[in-house]
Amino acid sequence: MRTQVGIVGAGPAGLMLSHLLHLSGIESVVIESRTRESIEATIRAGVLEQSTVDLMTETGVGDRLRREGFVHHGIAIRFSGRSHRIDFQALTGGRAITVYAQHEVIKDLIRARLGAGATILFGARATGVDDVQSARPKVHFIRNGRDEDLSCDFVVGADGSYGVCRAGIPESAHQDYARIYPLGWFGILAKAPPSSNELIYNSHERGFVLVSTRSPQVQRMYFQCDPSESVESWSQDRIWAELQTRIAGGGFRLKEGEIFQKDIIPMRSFVCEPMQYGRLFLAGDAAHIVPPTGAKGLNLSIADIHVLARAISAYYASKATDLLDAYSTTALRRVWRAQHFSYWMTSMLHRFPDANAFDRKRQLAELELLISSRSAQTLLAQNYVGLPLG
Repeated sequence: MRTQVGIVGAGPAGLMLSHLLHLSGIESVVIESRTRESIEATIRAGVLEQSTVDLMTETGVGDRLRREGFVHHGIAIRFSGRSHRIDFQALTGGRAITVYAQHEVIKDLIRARLGAGATILFGARATGVDDVQSARPKVHFIRNGRDEDLSCDFVVGADGSYGVCRAGIPESAHQDYARIYPLGWFGILAKAPPSSNELIYNSHERGFVLVSTRSPQVQRMYFQCDPSESVESWSQDRIWAELQTRIAGGGFRLKEGEIFQKDIIPMRSFVCEPMQYGRLFLAGDAAHIVPPTGAKGLNLSIADIHVLARAISAYYASKATDLLDAYSTTALRRVWRAQHFSYWMTSMLHRFPDANAFDRKRQLAELELLISSRSAQTLLAQNYVGLPLG
C-alpha cells in the first residue's frame, strides 16, 4: 500500500490529523489494531478546552458536540467543607470548557473520515516502522493474519503509550522523563441526577474527590485510592460512604444511584524528547502522559496535531521543512506547561501517602491562597480552559 501520510492509531490524535490533512488535500491511511465497535464502546472521560472545541467546530466535526456537550463556565474548589467557585468567564475573557466524552469525539471523527471516503484499517495491528530516515518510511502491520506494509512520505505514531512507534526512535536518539505517582483514581459511573452544575475538585484529609457528569442521568465520579487496591473490594455502599465522608460539609450531599461501572486509574507523568526522528513523528499519548487532574490528555493530543498538520501541509504546499523540523520543540513547550499544571493540581489537591500534619496544613494554606488571590485563580483558569493553539 502507498499513501502520503501513514498514521498509526485511531484515537483522537490520529483521527484528527487525518481529518485536518484531508481538508488540505493530503492523503492518509490510518492503521488501528482494534475494531471500530471496540473503539467506540470504550468509555473515556473528556473535558475539552475552548481551543479543542473551536477547532472541532471550525473544521466541521463539532455539531453533535455543540448539541450534547455540557459547557461549564467554572469549577468548584472544595475543601474544609466549603466550596469556592473559580469563574472561568470572568478570569479568561469568556472562555469555557466542555464536558464531552473522548469516545464521543472518536465517534464524530470516524463518521467524518469514513463519510469523506478515508481509509481506516480497523483490526490491523502495527508491528513496527522502518526506514524512517529515508524518503520512503514504512509501517509494518498484520491484517487478517497476513503481513502487510504501508509505504508513505511520513509516519505519525499516534498509537498510545504502549504502541510500537516510539520504539522506532533509537534509544540513543531520545530521552524519556517519567514520574510514577503513589496514587490512583477509583472511578465510577452511576445512574443518578447531577450533584452539581459544574465540576467539583475536592481536597480532604482522606484524599481527593472529583465530581463530574456524563449526562442528565449518568454521573462520573472519582476518589483517590491506593493504585494497588482491588476494584472488587469496594462495594456500592462502601463507595458511596467514602465519597459522602470526603465531600461532606455545609449541608452538601452527593446524589446517589446505582453504580454500573468501576475502575482504577493509575497516575503517572511521561515525556519522550524529541517527539520526532527522521520522518517519524509522535503525537498524543505515544509522546507524553499527564495525570488526569489537569484534564489535559486529550487536549494535548489535539494541540500536537494542530502543530503537526500545519507543518505537513506547509511541506506539501511548498516543500518547506522549517515547521516540520521545529515540530518537537514547538509541541514540547505546551507539553511541559501542561505537565507543570497537572502536577500543581495533583499536589495541591491529593493526600500523598507519606504526608504528615505539616504537609496537610501547608496544603490548606495553598488552597486558601488560591481562593483569596485573583492572580492565582487567573493562572488556574487560563491553564484549565487551555492556551490558544497558536
